Amino acid sequence: MSRRIEIRNPEVELARFRARLAVAGGVVVTLFAVLLARFFYVQVVQHDYYHALAENNRISIVPVMPNRGLILDRNGVVLAHNYSAYTLEITPSKVADLEATIGGLTSVVEITAKDRKRFKRLMEESKSFESLPIRTRLSEEEVARFAANRYRFPGVEINARLFRQYPNGEHAAHSIGYIGRISDRDLEQIEARGDTANYRGTDHIGKFGLEESYEHELHGITGFDRVEVDSGGRAVRSLARQAPVSGNNLILALDLRLQEVAENVFGNYRGALVAIEPSTGGILALVSRPSFDPNLFVDGIDPQNWDALNNNPDKPLNNRALQGQYPPGSTFKPFMALAALELGKRSPSYTIADPGYFTLPGVSHRWRDWKAGGHGMVDLHKSIVISCDTYYYGLAQELGIDAIHDFVSQLGFGGKTGIDIKGEQPGVLPNQAWKLKRYKQKWFAGDTISVGIGQGYNLATPLQLAMGTGVIAASGAVYKPHLVRQVEDSRSKVLTPVATDPVRMLDFKRENVQRVKAAMVDVTRPGGTASKAGAGAQYVFGGKTGTAQVVAMKQGERYDEKRVAERHRDHALFIAFAPAEDPKIALGILVENGGHGGSTAAPIARKLLDFYLLGKLPESMQVGEEDGDAGD
Repeated sequence: MSRRIEIRNPEVELARFRARLAVAGGVVVTLFAVLLARFFYVQVVQHDYYHALAENNRISIVPVMPNRGLILDRNGVVLAHNYSAYTLEITPSKVADLEATIGGLTSVVEITAKDRKRFKRLMEESKSFESLPIRTRLSEEEVARFAANRYRFPGVEINARLFRQYPNGEHAAHSIGYIGRISDRDLEQIEARGDTANYRGTDHIGKFGLEESYEHELHGITGFDRVEVDSGGRAVRSLARQAPVSGNNLILALDLRLQEVAENVFGNYRGALVAIEPSTGGILALVSRPSFDPNLFVDGIDPQNWDALNNNPDKPLNNRALQGQYPPGSTFKPFMALAALELGKRSPSYTIADPGYFTLPGVSHRWRDWKAGGHGMVDLHKSIVISCDTYYYGLAQELGIDAIHDFVSQLGFGGKTGIDIKGEQPGVLPNQAWKLKRYKQKWFAGDTISVGIGQGYNLATPLQLAMGTGVIAASGAVYKPHLVRQVEDSRSKVLTPVATDPVRMLDFKRENVQRVKAAMVDVTRPGGTASKAGAGAQYVFGGKTGTAQVVAMKQGERYDEKRVAERHRDHALFIAFAPAEDPKIALGILVENGGHGGSTAAPIARKLLDFYLLGKLPESMQVGEEDGDAGD
């Protein structure tokens, strides 16, 4: 078998080599082209994007919280301010063993069981990557001790933070309110109003009172620091800074000294007192008792204090001045009297013979007067001075419920007054439409009779009583009640006053208002239901007592305070304005289960007026010891 000999063709092999070389060269060129294209895309087209990423790795934006605005009373006394203190904070996500870390910290800084509970609650409410305080207000010695041991506690830092403080404790707590840590619900509201960026780094927000209602003024504008950081995320140097803008300051109409006196003379009663400036609507004092210390809420209230406040049967967290809805009792009579004169249902000389009760034709029920046997002949002036119920039973029937509603609502009853803090309740000033909507029932004639003396469905807040009294004192000028008198711009220091013009002017006849005022003045003079409270006053003031039933009594049954449980006893009320010739202050006072208005509520007003008009401090802080005046 012959062997096959392969003959190589150099030209063919050369051609093959060239072809392979061309293909390889094409691949190489293509790959380099792709690399160059990618290089161009990354370096040129995407330059800004990757430059920003690189900068972000090197630069951190740190929010700088603004100072929260101050709250001051009308005389410049600070009611809420800020102070700086060191805080020991833990970032849970950076700590491997949280319990061990906290245990180790106790050997360096005192951490109580209360601190642990608060920290645990904050963890439940917060995100794990947030820095949370476990101890606040560290001393210089504690700061130094931790600094020396810092290497032992990764994820634990000491930061300087601003804290809110209410230097006057419980005084005016329901007006000032308090701040608290931002909750998930708060965050949702912040996001909903597009304010997220301004709240970066902010831990607290207004929760109650002025702190909540004026959050937009008090918070300020958050600033930012651009800082260079190292690989560990620690700041190396500051590159740029946008300074924060402090929140605006609130200057109130409230007078702290008057507030303190009002709270002192109110004693340990439950109830509320509102003092208002008739010529502006400014709130001079607002008392709601019992009260609370707003400082408890600043760091997060502990469970014991929260339970003590929340489960207290006296409900200290309720703002009774705005939210308490009570029968106005006989303090409603001056407003009824003014309605009677303005609507032409009564003349000053119109007189009734009071037998001590009132009946409707064809109805056996007797609406009794507070005085058995009646007051004899009673005209409009006397009806206010001695607080004759029978006069107002008949007047209410003649006016009719819808006319009563339409007239009295002009003075601020039956609806929110629009005061500049949240939570106000509207009270109830009923009419036929209200009952049909509320109870699906028609209005009965008997319903109107009780409304005429401030009972039945009739409910008012102490704020409404003060506002209505202020309208009479100002002869028909209606002002929106307000706690804040001026807002001070934190940068320019320009003061912006709240509107002080009347919301509306009620076109009352001057002689009608004067007749009602004159009768209210005689309430505080001999023969009036507040004569003891008015005795010896160095100024002339007008008032009206009220005693409101808490529980209904059967026909013919007489009220015996000693046989009634304390919480079922009558409420004591008093409204007042002073001085009568040029009123500077109007009051609405309600003492829960306090008994007679003349013996409990009126003396409170007298002591407060003595201080406001004469500068006379009350000799005793105890009230309600005087003997009862006649009537209510």
